[in-house]
Amino acid sequence: MSAPETAEPQLVDLLHLGRAQVIGAWRVGDVLVDPGPASCLDRLLPVLERHPPRVLALTHIHLDHAGASGSLARRYPDLEVWVHERGAPHMIDPGRLVESATRLYGEDMERLWGEVAPVPPERIRVLSGGESLGPFHVAYTPGHASHHVSYLHEPSGFAFTGDVTGVRIGEGAVLAPTPPPDIDLDAWRESLELIEAWAPRRLAVTHFGLYDDVARHLAELREQLDAGERLAAEDDESDFAASIRARVAASVAGSTAGETAAAYEQALPPGQSFHGLRRYLRGRQS
Repeated sequence: MSAPETAEPQLVDLLHLGRAQVIGAWRVGDVLVDPGPASCLDRLLPVLERHPPRVLALTHIHLDHAGASGSLARRYPDLEVWVHERGAPHMIDPGRLVESATRLYGEDMERLWGEVAPVPPERIRVLSGGESLGPFHVAYTPGHASHHVSYLHEPSGFAFTGDVTGVRIGEGAVLAPTPPPDIDLDAWRESLELIEAWAPRRLAVTHFGLYDDVARHLAELREQLDAGERLAAEDDESDFAASIRARVAASVAGSTAGETAAAYEQALPPGQSFHGLRRYLRGRQS
């Protein structure tokens, strides 16, 4: 029998490419929030076999969050997949998603993400935002992606926010992941207001961990959105990346600082964030 949805949320470190604190999957009873990529299934499946999931609750369809969805749907024939209406077609037929990612990652696609299998359409619950599904409230939270949703688990007060509340590892800085293709900073700022209105007790962040200083975290992310927008307009890619790396270096210390900085680099490649912001700024000017 599956664990109840009122169980305390648990974080599974997927050890992406063997590195800790890069991608996490959150399990709330028999609901799994963002299973991560299929390349990490050897880490995830032993956890799931003890309590098979009933639902995959996807925040968005980027491969580091949702790549394993089709593989898990095939393995668990009763599994339901929750996904925003803009992302649902790409779960049913991931061809364009894979094509786009392959242009970006090239020969590293398989190593980074593994199989990207389709999800049968009858297994998908399409979301638009505003739903209440058992103990979960759903909000449409675009900005990082046009198909991004977040989930508030009411019993625990945890907000599962995918990438819209940024990247933060341990005591390090809060950074804004802004890769192509559909960054929208105005929508992102509105999404942060919506999450703030939830008054969550903790933020459950995919990259990476659980944070209870919600107000400070969101304030720092807002500052980073403003700074990233300014830097992308004024600097070239090299200077932008140097600014990101300097911020990370200033925020981490001790014997694990090098490994934490490497985890940041893996979770948030600065070059991708630069190009996503540049694309957004060009679109706003046209």
